[in-house]
Amino acid sequence: MRHSIEELRTFYGEPAGALVRRLLARRLDDAWGEAINCDVLGVGYATPWLDAFIGARRLVAAMPGGQGVEHWPVVGKNRAVLVDDRALPFAAGAFDRVLVIHALEEADDAQALLNEAVRVLAPAGRIILVAAARGGLWSRAENTPFGHGRPFTRRQLERLVRSAGLEPTAWSQTLYVPPWGPLLPLADGLEQIGRHVMPGAAGVILLEATRQAYARVRPGGAVATAPVRTPALTPQPASRVRRDLAVQRERP
Repeated sequence: MRHSIEELRTFYGEPAGALVRRLLARRLDDAWGEAINCDVLGVGYATPWLDAFIGARRLVAAMPGGQGVEHWPVVGKNRAVLVDDRALPFAAGAFDRVLVIHALEEADDAQALLNEAVRVLAPAGRIILVAAARGGLWSRAENTPFGHGRPFTRRQLERLVRSAGLEPTAWSQTLYVPPWGPLLPLADGLEQIGRHVMPGAAGVILLEATRQAYARVRPGGAVATAPVRTPALTPQPASRVRRDLAVQRERP
């Protein structure tokens, strides 16, 4: 049973939800920065973060049927749609970026959901999965959306994306502060300390993945692979000052 849209909206209106929104926004900005001329899809409950992708050509929030849907944005043309998360109503390759959040943990079939998200991802697109961390305290806090359903480890998310035909390219963690009201003001300090001293205590894992290669046919019918080139318009945060909280890149 998924968290209802009312429960999610209530949580993100509370102090703990505001903190989660801010810390996740920081990680997403480190990973993707702006989204100039990109079509961006959020699967699950992504509306607290979608507006941060400045310059996007199109922003769409796809909310699973078991969760419910809200009008988004509050002012302006609605860009939210109620979907079957195993049969998204979009054409293949329609989105340059896909953000999956509050979706995998309570999905009836997490692999089927991800397969659909990958289907609508452009050949050179990028996807980020955000999921409750199995070893963190937030996955045990039933008064938050991260305390319901199935939490994940980094390795489990890596296997999931590889099964969908993608390759992990980057990962990060956040929410080192315990989900207890009196400790929430210490969150920024614990973010700095936690990733060095208590990496297993993070409450949320973020994993980015892309298609690493595509098939092309050589004269004579032989099949070879070539790397997918990043589109010229894909924004890169490297032009900005590198931050201590930047997403950790995978090592070979």
